[in-house]
Amino acid sequence: MPKGRFEDFEILETIRMFQEEHLDVRTITLGISLGDCAATSADATCRRIYDKICARAERLVQVGDDISREYGVPIINKRVSVTPISQVAASSGAKDYAVFARALERAADAVGVNFIGGFSALVHKGFTDSDHRLVAAIPEALATTEKVCSSVNVATTRAGINMDAVAQMGRTILAAAERTKERDAIGCAKLVVFANAPEDNPFMAGAFTGAGEPEVVVNVGVSGPGVVMSALERHPDADFGELADIIKRAAFKITRVGQLVAREASKRLGAEFGILDLSLAPTPAVGDSVARILESMGLERTGAWGTTAALAMLNDAVKKGGTMASSYVGGLSGAFIPVSEDAGMVEAVECGALTLEKLEAMTCVCSVGIDMVAIPGDVSAATISAIIADEMAVGVFNNKTTAVRIIPVPGKGAGDRVHFGGLLGSAPILAVNRADASRFIARGGRIPAPIHSLRN
Repeated sequence: MPKGRFEDFEILETIRMFQEEHLDVRTITLGISLGDCAATSADATCRRIYDKICARAERLVQVGDDISREYGVPIINKRVSVTPISQVAASSGAKDYAVFARALERAADAVGVNFIGGFSALVHKGFTDSDHRLVAAIPEALATTEKVCSSVNVATTRAGINMDAVAQMGRTILAAAERTKERDAIGCAKLVVFANAPEDNPFMAGAFTGAGEPEVVVNVGVSGPGVVMSALERHPDADFGELADIIKRAAFKITRVGQLVAREASKRLGAEFGILDLSLAPTPAVGDSVARILESMGLERTGAWGTTAALAMLNDAVKKGGTMASSYVGGLSGAFIPVSEDAGMVEAVECGALTLEKLEAMTCVCSVGIDMVAIPGDVSAATISAIIADEMAVGVFNNKTTAVRIIPVPGKGAGDRVHFGGLLGSAPILAVNRADASRFIARGGRIPAPIHSLRN
């Protein structure tokens, strides 16, 4: 650590966090604007996309590895996000947009990143012709690539909910599941449907580089559920006011590490420093679970009554502590509750404490939404769309980001398991309420923005 900035005890404490409490920088994500890559042919557009990503991100992995080695900070992923491809490809004349996904894949392979995000469209108020072509290409794109991630923003607080887009995404998710059914529908694990999508999110699968972002920008995601959990375990009798202060102090320390990495990475890459995302992002590893944090507050299992209140306090305290450590907090920031990626969440589902309906309630106060949830493969497109609609309403009417990353697994039913491997983990398939919503979804149109959106 730079001399004069950290005391010895702070350095030792941080080292302990890395070694014993699973603290890590989950990702350095390099955002790259592709606005100057548009061309009047698909071949030229793909070539420009590939060339620009390779030129701007060629040193990303090496810089991340160098910082990790020099500072002793585990940096798990190096990723790239780009301008939504539906905007870049609009003038190309291409009919099949999967060619652009394959160009992104080649570029990701060339620079060595884990994932690349931005096979995306923003359709919260309506579709352009290019948006239609991109959404139609999503199943093929996700089935024929490994690193490409896709997102579609179908709602905002200012615009309302585009129910035509919601209906389309239900069908798209089922098609993506069918195209990757031999791998437990893993294509759907790379597809997110958003309300109020942030344009500086470093986390996959929802990362893209928005219109207001610089030419090249470094956004960093820091994760430390184990640090927060360890801090709470040292104070088993604290009341909730004291618990909030304990979480804020832990979040402050976690964010300081991310601030160091973000500034160093942006300097070395010649890019602007964008934001730090403070999200507590779990992994399947023991001791790296958001669910366990909630249970340490006194819940027998995540999903018990009181879970939403505990998650609300955790989310708020994390944000308060993080914003004291950095002036550039953004992205999603808070606590993720992906089922398959969190060992505690998986156990809660297995014992029946956590249902899809309880997850929806929790999303009112968490960072994202219904995330990495596997459901039976025979659930209808209309039911999936209705799940999306409910989650979009949570985001729109509460003026927050919410998302759905749901995985209908062909050939499997409630209680069966899916296995994705790595950070994506494995999980039991949740039961879904089968009451019919098809007439509701078939109405189409746009659910108007709430009255509190009129803030001018």
